[in-house]
Amino acid sequence: MSRFRIILGLVIVLVIVAAVVASGIIPRVRVQKALRAETERAAEPVVTVFRPTRGNPAEEVVLPGNIQAFVDAPIFARTNGYLKRWTHDIGSHVKKSELLAEIDSPEVDQQLEQAKHDLATAQANLALAQITSKRYVDLFKTDSVAKQDVDNAVQSAAAQQATVKSAQANVDRLQQLVDFEKVYAPFDGVITARNTDIGQLINSGSAGGQARELFHIAAIDRLRVFVQVPQVYSHDTVPGMQADLALPELPGRRFPGKLVRTADAFDPNTRTLLVEVDVVNSTGLLFPGAYTEVHFKIRPRGTTLIIPSTSLIFRARGLRVPVIVNGNKVDLLPVTVGRDFGNTIEIVAGLPDNASVIANPPDSLVEGEIVRIVAAKETKEIED
Repeated sequence: MSRFRIILGLVIVLVIVAAVVASGIIPRVRVQKALRAETERAAEPVVTVFRPTRGNPAEEVVLPGNIQAFVDAPIFARTNGYLKRWTHDIGSHVKKSELLAEIDSPEVDQQLEQAKHDLATAQANLALAQITSKRYVDLFKTDSVAKQDVDNAVQSAAAQQATVKSAQANVDRLQQLVDFEKVYAPFDGVITARNTDIGQLINSGSAGGQARELFHIAAIDRLRVFVQVPQVYSHDTVPGMQADLALPELPGRRFPGKLVRTADAFDPNTRTLLVEVDVVNSTGLLFPGAYTEVHFKIRPRGTTLIIPSTSLIFRARGLRVPVIVNGNKVDLLPVTVGRDFGNTIEIVAGLPDNASVIANPPDSLVEGEIVRIVAAKETKEIED
């Protein structure tokens, strides 16, 4: 009986010890499991997702341009002589046919007088030849002169008539040279250069010498702006579209213009398309030869997907957009991007409309990784 009691006592002691040990180990195991689960949960990247939006935002493309006068011409003399006077200097606004300068050409004047006298002589000889020809024709009717004499008289009159025409042409030529002694403005504009002064020898270049530019005139009421448009925008910049000009020396001001024509061919060296924008310069603030920035409003031809620029991931094999698949797994989709709007970017291909795109993905994100999706507010609380 005493032996049974001893064995029973030992069993009770072992049960008590086992219960004490179990009561200490089981909570620890539970805590470790909970800690492991929490650690694994904390190791999962916390992300927020969104749906890409469709849109067709207009893009403002700013390109450098060169301002040129609508009409620009150097003014040369067409007769030789000395400059007698000039009437307009640089900066003068002139009208068409307004006198700019006057050239003194006494040799040309005397040549014109000589030519006029030669013409008078030729006209007198023609009149005598015509009278003689008429008399010979009348005498031939009565067989008073030979046929040969009649022919001589008639042809002599014809020759004198040709001489008169030649003398008249020479008078007209010299008269034009005399008229060229006065230099007129060919169109409305402003004098941008005066390269002569009183008493200077004027060479028209007709004698083989080098002609010298007297004035330079430019029409600035309307200006041309030439812009080299990159190939990517070439089919969106078409005649008729609006374009605004901005100058660095006039901040905050815009000058409206219109694209009027394109070269319809690319420059093979720069792969750009030359376009012309015309602008009305009624204020006179735009100067030919100036640099300007031309603002084009480029509108897309269809809708595209728009996502934040921060959702793009750069990988060795190209651009990727991280999306959520199968509930909480990451898939990196290769995409083709379009225009960059700064904070947002255009996706042309590779991204479905219903994709769950990860916002602000970490650089360490890999394909197939498990993530924890939370709302944007929860993400901010976790970061704080």
